[in-house]
Amino acid sequence: MNRIQKLFTEKQSNILSVFYTAGFPNLKDTGTIAQHLELAGADIIEIGIPYSDPIADGPVIQASNKTALDNGMTLVKLLQQVRELRSSINVPLILMGYLNPILQYGVEKFCKDAASAGVDGVILPDMPMDEYQTEYKSIVESHGLSNTFLIAPTTSEKRIRQIDDATNGFIYAVSSSSTTGAQGGFDLEQENYFKKLKALKLKNPFLIGFGVSNNQTFSKACEFASGAIVGSAFISLLKDSKDFKADIQDFVNRLRNPKS
Repeated sequence: MNRIQKLFTEKQSNILSVFYTAGFPNLKDTGTIAQHLELAGADIIEIGIPYSDPIADGPVIQASNKTALDNGMTLVKLLQQVRELRSSINVPLILMGYLNPILQYGVEKFCKDAASAGVDGVILPDMPMDEYQTEYKSIVESHGLSNTFLIAPTTSEKRIRQIDDATNGFIYAVSSSSTTGAQGGFDLEQENYFKKLKALKLKNPFLIGFGVSNNQTFSKACEFASGAIVGSAFISLLKDSKDFKADIQDFVNRLRNPKS
C-alpha cells in the first residue's frame, strides 16, 4: 500500500490535493512550496512536469510551464528535487504531466527512478487507457505507483467502470469538458454530473478538479467526492507571492474555512 492508498483508507472526505508546476516561479522553488503545502494542511501534492504543449491546461498553467522550461527545469532535475524533498515531507507526491516526456525518458526507467525518489503516483492526461492496460500497467504497478485517469461529463458509464477497474488509487473527475482554470462556482449541470458519479458507487474514490478555487467550490466538491484538486488558483498565487509560507498557509485556510 503506497501513501496514496493509505491516505484514502484513513481519510474519506475533505481531501485537498494541490497542483503546481515544478520549477515555477523559480527553478529551485519546487521543494520549498511542497514543504509549505504540507505544513498548511494539504493532503496530496501534485507536481507538474513542465511540457511545451500542455493541451489539457488553461492559460495560467500553460504560462507556468513556459516559465519553468525557460528556468531550465527538466524531468531529470525534477526527480532529483523530489528525491531531496521526500526526506522532509510525508504526504503523497504525484507527478502530473504528458506522455511524450515519459516516453523519451523511458517508461520503465521513469517508473523506477520516480519510485526510488519517493513519488507515489502519476497522472498522464493523454495516456490512452487501452495502451496503459496492455503496455504500461504492469510496469507502473510493479514499482508501487498509482496511476490516475481523468474522467469528464462526456465520459460514458461503461468507460468510467473500465477506468475504475484499471485504477489503484483514485479517479480524477474533471468538472467540465474544457481546459483547467479557476471559476466562482459550479452550475446545476456540473452538480448533476457529480451526483451521477457519486451514485455509481465506484470501487475507487474520486476527486473533483478544474474550476476549484475557493471555499465555495471546494466545499461543494466535497459534498459529492472525497475531496478536490486545486491548480490554477494556486499557481496564480505563487506568481504574485512575496512570502510563500504566509501566502500558502492563508490560501489553504481560505479553501478549507468559509470565514477565513
